[in-house]
Amino acid sequence: MQDQTSYLSDFADYLRAEERSEGTIEKYMRDVRKFFCWLADKSLEKAQVSAWRAQLLSDGYAPETVNSMIVALNRFLDFIGCSDCRVRTLRIQRKLFRRQERELTRAEYERMVQTAERKGQQRLALLLEAITATGIRVSEVKYLTVETARAGRAEIALKGKIRVILLPNKLCRKLLKYAKKQKTVSGEIFLTKNGKSLSRRQIWSEMKHLCKFAGVEASKVFPHNLRHLFATVFYQACKDIAKLADVLGHSSIETTRIYLVTSGTEHARQLAHLRLIS
Repeated sequence: MQDQTSYLSDFADYLRAEERSEGTIEKYMRDVRKFFCWLADKSLEKAQVSAWRAQLLSDGYAPETVNSMIVALNRFLDFIGCSDCRVRTLRIQRKLFRRQERELTRAEYERMVQTAERKGQQRLALLLEAITATGIRVSEVKYLTVETARAGRAEIALKGKIRVILLPNKLCRKLLKYAKKQKTVSGEIFLTKNGKSLSRRQIWSEMKHLCKFAGVEASKVFPHNLRHLFATVFYQACKDIAKLADVLGHSSIETTRIYLVTSGTEHARQLAHLRLIS
C-alpha cells in the first residue's frame, strides 16, 4: 500500500478538484487521520472500521458526529480502492427538536453584537450581523466586498453552483461605512490587519472569546448557528421552505428541514397549545 501521507495528499487534491470547500477538506483529512491514528499497526479491514465506529460511540461522540466521520472515511476508502472496507452510517431517527443548550436565540445573538460593539470590536460585530442577516456560510464571507455592498447583492460560487443573495440596505450602508473607515476601496471587506482574508479558525476563535463577556454559553456560539438563526427567522416570516432552500444554497429541501427543527422549549410550548389534557 502506498505511503499513507502520500495518499492523504492525493486525497486532498482530489477533493479540491471536486470543488469541495477548504473547511470540508480540512474536516475529511482530520477524520481520516484520526482513524489511522486509532488503527495504528493493525491491518485495514472492514471489521476494524466497524470497531472504530463503535469506539467513537463509546468515547461519547454524538451519533451525528460519528456518521460525519464515517462518511469522510468511506470517501477515502473509495479513493484508495478499498471500498470493501466501507461500513454503513448509524441509523438515526429524525429529530423533532434541537437540544436547548445548542440553540442560539435571537436575544443571545443581539447580546453578542452589542457586546462586541461595546468592546470596540467593530469588525466582529458587523461580521456577526452580516452572516446572520444573509444566511451565508462562513466560507462565503469573502464574497462580501465593497462592490457587492454597492450593488446590494452578491454572486456566490461554491460547490459547482452559483447563487445570488440580496444584501439588506441597512447592512450595505454599514458595510460601506466600515470599508471607508478601514480605507478599503475595493475587494473584500472583512480583512485582518495585514490585509488578508479572515480564516474560518480566526472567526470561530473571536466568537468563542466573546461568549464569556456576552454571557452566552460557548456551546451555542459558532458561525453555522448564525446561519441556523437566519433560516429560522426567514421561515417564520415567509413560510416558504423552497425559497429558503434557494437562499441557503441547498440542493435538497430535506437539508433545509434540518435548519427548521425547533428547540425543545418551543416544541414543549407547541404541545401545550394542543390542549389535549383536561
